[in-house]
Amino acid sequence: MSSLLHYLDQGQGQPLVILHGLFGTLDNWQTLARRWATEAGLRVISVDLRNHGRSFQSPEHSYDLMAQDVLALFDHLQLGPYTSLLGHSMGGKVAMRFALDYPDRLANLLVMDIAPRFSDMQHQDDILAGLQAVPLTTLENRQQADEAMTVHIPQLGVRQFLLKNLYRRDDNSFAWRINLETLATSMAAVGEETTAAQPFLKPALFVRGGKSNYITAEDKLHSIPALFPNSQVETVVDAGHWLHAEKPEEVFQLVKAFVQQ
Repeated sequence: MSSLLHYLDQGQGQPLVILHGLFGTLDNWQTLARRWATEAGLRVISVDLRNHGRSFQSPEHSYDLMAQDVLALFDHLQLGPYTSLLGHSMGGKVAMRFALDYPDRLANLLVMDIAPRFSDMQHQDDILAGLQAVPLTTLENRQQADEAMTVHIPQLGVRQFLLKNLYRRDDNSFAWRINLETLATSMAAVGEETTAAQPFLKPALFVRGGKSNYITAEDKLHSIPALFPNSQVETVVDAGHWLHAEKPEEVFQLVKAFVQQ
């Protein structure tokens, strides 16, 4: 199995690398990635993180390892220090870890709706229960999967997002693209606090959803500037945690302006 992350490379110009969140894939960012490539003149590299999408599966899932995976991709694509790195949620913590560990590889950092502090992952318990409730061996169609998840996950939008990970194998049986087993046992690692001996001194943009509690007023004052002293925090009004899906135009403009400055 290749240990190089699966990625999609489009456009020409200054590179922007995009990392999705937990249970996501690079597809989640495709609409915006295409626009940044065509309208903002960027080279956009969307990535599937380990244990997600079409990337390799591993029994290990930590931010140190995920940052090393991204470094291997930077080396493979020969990305220079003029590269921008954007991450959402779990991908935002991977991006922070990468910036703090390999600051000379980046021009700047963009973090979507996540702070460096510890996140209690208990809110994922229902999601894991919903995913584990899907009877893959007897499953005949996606509708049955959706019904099995509804008991634990009443929100249709969340189920639809998760069901993007369900696919048919060549023998017509169903399987998850995510490594559900590893992710279920790695929740504490996904929530862990980001720390570093040295701060990242280059420009950093944190974008929070106005209706989301993932970045708090306390984070703006303490946890973010402690590690990213040259950072700014912008709020997308009326957006929740999925700000890129809810308010794509605002996110498009914020990222374009920051990367091109």
